[in-house]
Amino acid sequence: MSIRFIMGWMGLILFSLLLFFFLQIYFFFIHKILLLVSSFFSFLITIFIVFFISRWFAQPLDELIRKILQLIRTHFGKTVEIKSYRDLHTISKAIEQIEIQLERMAKEISKEEEYLKAILKEMVEGILVVDEKGKIVLANEALKKLFSLPSDISNRTPLEIIRNVQLEEAIRKVLQEGINLSFELHLPKPLGKTFDVNVVKIPSSEINTDFKTRSFCGVIAVFHDISRLKELEKIRQDFVANVSHELRTPLTTIKGYTETLLEGGLKDEIALQFIQIIKKNSDRLEKIVEDLLMLSKIEAKEFQWNMEILSVSDLIGGVLEFLRDSFKKKNITVSINEISPLLKVYGDRQYLEQVLLNLLDNSIKYGREGGRIMISARKIDQGEVEISVKDNGIGIPKEDIQRIFERFYRVDKGRSRELGGTGLGLSIVKHIVQAHGGRVWVESILGEGSTFFFTLPLVN
Repeated sequence: MSIRFIMGWMGLILFSLLLFFFLQIYFFFIHKILLLVSSFFSFLITIFIVFFISRWFAQPLDELIRKILQLIRTHFGKTVEIKSYRDLHTISKAIEQIEIQLERMAKEISKEEEYLKAILKEMVEGILVVDEKGKIVLANEALKKLFSLPSDISNRTPLEIIRNVQLEEAIRKVLQEGINLSFELHLPKPLGKTFDVNVVKIPSSEINTDFKTRSFCGVIAVFHDISRLKELEKIRQDFVANVSHELRTPLTTIKGYTETLLEGGLKDEIALQFIQIIKKNSDRLEKIVEDLLMLSKIEAKEFQWNMEILSVSDLIGGVLEFLRDSFKKKNITVSINEISPLLKVYGDRQYLEQVLLNLLDNSIKYGREGGRIMISARKIDQGEVEISVKDNGIGIPKEDIQRIFERFYRVDKGRSRELGGTGLGLSIVKHIVQAHGGRVWVESILGEGSTFFFTLPLVN
């Protein structure tokens, strides 16, 4: 093997080693350069993505902060100082302000709600709230009591529970036209009540400048019970009519007989009879006027009562003694249940005697010939003395019992005038008893008799 051959192989090996070495160095630097370029491009892409995402989140965040701050300034009157919309501390501060204000508002709303509930509960007037669909939202306790309604009436129409077409139409008209209405609502028996109803709109919270298209979120109907006022008005009208009639009758008689006398009747034999009739009717007029004045003074509380402790048995005994002749004239038997001498009341003797006198006088007038009258007095649980006058006379029709104590109210008008009554006796009884702190009522069966009761405070 020649040296040239060996040197040749050695040179080839050395060249191969050098080539391998240089190739290693070459690939090493190429890899580093590629890695560096790759990292650079990755950095650029990352920056782009981060920028895009930050912009995507930042704009809504800026808008959110702006709206929060505007909300605070507009509704709560607060101002929050900021350096940047992207300041998270600012967001926290703004939300904290909203939380404080909302909590305060929630307490105020809760307080107002309690006030509203208390007001609605204590109101005498009935309140009915209906939504825009005509369904009941709320009804206070007064309304439920006035109409005897069930406890739960929500989501029902007024027509279902009150059954009045007039009310339903009024609510519908207010909802459609937006006008307030007032009307009288008359309910048939058994309720038989009259209400003054005011139906008013509840405007929608939506802002709308076009009145023609304005909507309403419901109506409120307020029910004021005027049944008692109507009853009093009827009593007043009856009173005016009755007093006019009661006064006209004797005045007409007096005028007629007076004119006859003036025309020469004094020369006739019947002149004395005419004068007696005039005297009788004049006395009747005087009695009516006296009774009316007494009632007026009692109602105006202008009476000076001479109050004293009175024995009930002595009070009744004095009145019976005064009417002894009247009882004998009609052959009426009077009996008194055993009354304890210790049973005493506090009152005015003169006017309490008049109460008993009027009641017994009625029992005599409307009692039967040879009839019976029973007088009782007893202590009752309420710390009162109950006194009753019972007869077996003609009795009182059921429909007249409620009105028997009204001025000039008569069950049998013709017979009452014939017997000389003014129509004010029982009304005087009621007012005197009530002025003494008592109560008065009657129980009667037509054709069998009546029992009048009245109470007075007991003196222990």
